[in-house]
Amino acid sequence: MLTIQELGKSYAGKPALAGVSVEIERGAFVGVIGRSGAGKSTLLRCINRLVDPSEGRILFEGRDVTRLKGRALRQWRASCGMIFQQFNLAGRLDVLSNVLMGRIGSVGTFAAMIKAWPEKEKLAALRALDRLDLGDLASQRAESLSGGQQQRVAIARTLMQDPHIILADEPVASLDPRNSGIVMDTLRALNRENGMTVLCNLHSLELARNYCSRLIGMKAGQIVFDGKPEALTDELVRDLYGLEANDVLDLSEAAARPDDSAGALQSAA
Repeated sequence: MLTIQELGKSYAGKPALAGVSVEIERGAFVGVIGRSGAGKSTLLRCINRLVDPSEGRILFEGRDVTRLKGRALRQWRASCGMIFQQFNLAGRLDVLSNVLMGRIGSVGTFAAMIKAWPEKEKLAALRALDRLDLGDLASQRAESLSGGQQQRVAIARTLMQDPHIILADEPVASLDPRNSGIVMDTLRALNRENGMTVLCNLHSLELARNYCSRLIGMKAGQIVFDGKPEALTDELVRDLYGLEANDVLDLSEAAARPDDSAGALQSAA
């Protein structure tokens, strides 16, 4: 279990997180929602310790993550698979090499630089790519792939870390609807088939409702909603998203409605 207790983070005296307390059960698929600037990314970066909290504690299976230093901290970061909006791939390297970078903490930087990867690591990377239907692209340059393919390569790289938890920070924000669905399907499969805990920041209410079993709504660095998607009322959405609420609700409702053209075809048949 991941336990966050009274977590706070300030930048130049301005709070980005204020007294955040929440527990995430092992094997959960949790969506963190809210408008830009609500504190979603800061929360994930504090969990991963990419940034240090100003106050509070983060516990994983009873271990105080906020106290970790040196090698123990590096190991913790490796166990938190972080997926970013920007993919963070080396465009000129082939896909297989990018995926292998997920094991750099184990084999060492020098071995990675000269591509002296052990054979077992190469086989593991190929298995990760095959699982994401990317095995036939292993030798291609990462920069030649579509955005959706690049994000799946980033997920495969994360799997090489053998993480306890996946932290996805707006993983589909730069993708079109089709590729967004493919990436979210991939995360859901990892959650259901591997029992992997997924904590995913999403601006899209439609995706959050469709894929997550639990939603955490954030506003001004605080949690203002924590529950099942069906418990998130329009009134709460308006409070979370402010001026953006109408657009968010319209998109969510449109996704929930059956396709009129499909219904017409069925009637005609």
